[in-house]
Amino acid sequence: MTRARIVLLCALAAACALPAAAQTAKIDRQVQGNRTTENVPAIPAELIERLNRYQNTRGAGIAGWTQDGCLLISTRFAETSQAHRVCQPLGMREQITFYNEPVSDLTVAPAKSGRNGFVFGKDVGGNEFSQLHWYDLTTRDVVMLTDGKRSQNRGALFSEDGKQLAYSSTARNGTDTDIWLLDTATRQAKPLVTAGGNWAAMDFSPDGTRLLVTKFVSANEAYPGEVDLATGKLTLFPVDGGKAAFGGFQFAPDGKAAYFVSDEPVDGQASEFQSLRYHDPASGKFEVLTKDIPWDVDGFDVADDGRHLAYIANEDGIYKLTVLALPSHKPIPLPALPVGLVAGMSFSPDGERLAVTLNTATSPSDVYVIDLADAKLTRWTRSEVGGLDTSTFVSPTLVRFPTFDTVDNKPRTIPAFYYKPNKPAAGGKYPVVIDIHGGPEGQSIPFFDPSTQFLINELGVAVLVPNVRGSSGYGKSYLKLDNAEKREDSVKDIGALLDWIAQQPELDASRVGVTGGSYGGYMVLASLMHYSDRIKAGVDVVGISDFTTFLNNTESYRRDLRRAEYGDERIPEMKAVFDRISPLKNAGKIRSPLFVAQGKNDPRVPYTEAEQIVKAVRGNGQPVWFLMYDDEGHGFRKKANNDYFDAAAIEFWQRHLLR
Repeated sequence: MTRARIVLLCALAAACALPAAAQTAKIDRQVQGNRTTENVPAIPAELIERLNRYQNTRGAGIAGWTQDGCLLISTRFAETSQAHRVCQPLGMREQITFYNEPVSDLTVAPAKSGRNGFVFGKDVGGNEFSQLHWYDLTTRDVVMLTDGKRSQNRGALFSEDGKQLAYSSTARNGTDTDIWLLDTATRQAKPLVTAGGNWAAMDFSPDGTRLLVTKFVSANEAYPGEVDLATGKLTLFPVDGGKAAFGGFQFAPDGKAAYFVSDEPVDGQASEFQSLRYHDPASGKFEVLTKDIPWDVDGFDVADDGRHLAYIANEDGIYKLTVLALPSHKPIPLPALPVGLVAGMSFSPDGERLAVTLNTATSPSDVYVIDLADAKLTRWTRSEVGGLDTSTFVSPTLVRFPTFDTVDNKPRTIPAFYYKPNKPAAGGKYPVVIDIHGGPEGQSIPFFDPSTQFLINELGVAVLVPNVRGSSGYGKSYLKLDNAEKREDSVKDIGALLDWIAQQPELDASRVGVTGGSYGGYMVLASLMHYSDRIKAGVDVVGISDFTTFLNNTESYRRDLRRAEYGDERIPEMKAVFDRISPLKNAGKIRSPLFVAQGKNDPRVPYTEAEQIVKAVRGNGQPVWFLMYDDEGHGFRKKANNDYFDAAAIEFWQRHLLR
């Protein structure tokens, strides 16, 4: 039986199962350019004007240092994020790329290479089939480096001399993510690692003869190794304990030892968190550099001159920067940084300075430079916030609420960031929006979000951002608590949060909304499925509505990665779990107003996930809004599209949460 016939039969069966009202309900469908809406009312001009300043905020992120001592950054001045250059503190931002689609994966050629330019990735309409391009800063010429077909290419990595470029690509068969190697002089590329699965290049040896690589299986499992570039031989490293998670992997300056991040056991003792480690195979020297930090190390970088290493530790959702002197591994003094996120970092070619991207809950991302000799911090970009008074923005507090199970005979607690409005509640109590992250291995962190600040400041809504079980950042045991058949345990955590809300005298438990994207969209639907009597409305963005249909239709290069997290739908027992927890198959239980938004080109969560849940929920006696963009994928990256979605979401909350 053909797939088209199966889909048709399923659609007919679903229609027959719906009440008569669902089959005859009027749908107000509007098509404007690339945007399609169903039952979304006209957005009031007054709301658009109020939102305007919040929507005209922007941020800047570091990509690297150019040969002339300037910083290459990513920022948006029109519709999409593009590459810009800044050559002095708070200097003019010179826009370099000008595309309708956003550019990403900016990678500057090493200073020692003599190549003056950078590599960037660009897809079409959010389909994530990014092609890598070389931008020559001297001639301003752009050349596509990859095949230009339906392949995903990412993770560009230069050798120190700039003669080789390694990257990950699905070009060989569309399913496996191989490592390819490109000769930058001839621009000829060839597959290097074709062992099957999802591979990434991590670091070239200083002499350019070896390449560190990693095979990623899941958030709990990865396999590092090394490739001899002359022979193509891949040697996997032994993994203590048989299975572990690995983060970054880089050669030490001598090219013999290596730094890496892992949660492998140490001396036979299990490691709960991913720590920064040093290993010299020749001497046998091994050192855990962050053994005194009971949190994950989220990233690190070694300076080209070999004198320093910088790393970021994720301490309860706050990113903290440390710089070590090499080879002593002793921390050096740093200037005081704002409490928030260090979202990127890059050493200058001479190793004297470290550029970082800083973001806080009340300020967008901006680029700062640390002079390592005198611990001086200098701001290089100042991003706009729409003329708003940032002193009125709200920073969250970290709270923990008890959930349904126990740890060491004590109630397990779930962390959440709580944004409480500064102004008194109009009716004595604040309505609440619960914002659930995706992943599911993601983590909610207190970053700047203008939409959240609008809800708080303009509408007087409290916002709670939980890190339910399965979130990263709290140890591998916590990360595994929602795997496979335990999927709905994370939904129970939302039920526990609803209980906590009801106990807070300043919060209105009768006016609670829930929102989320991707896996967070599934959490929205699942929460409404179980708690429609306690949740007044929900906004689902690019969310999963049925794990079986999702796994069948997601792009082939992602399927096994997602099976490792969610479970394998081909196993009857797991298929039965998916059927039991499916929002699609339990759509009749969703009896709160619902807004579903989707990108037509989404390769991760196909648009059919959105269409099928909208059709299934209609007729339950509550409004269902639907928004689809033909030129977007997994989220909305074009300003006009995102602005309209934000305005529609605010109007949805005003109509169905605040009244």
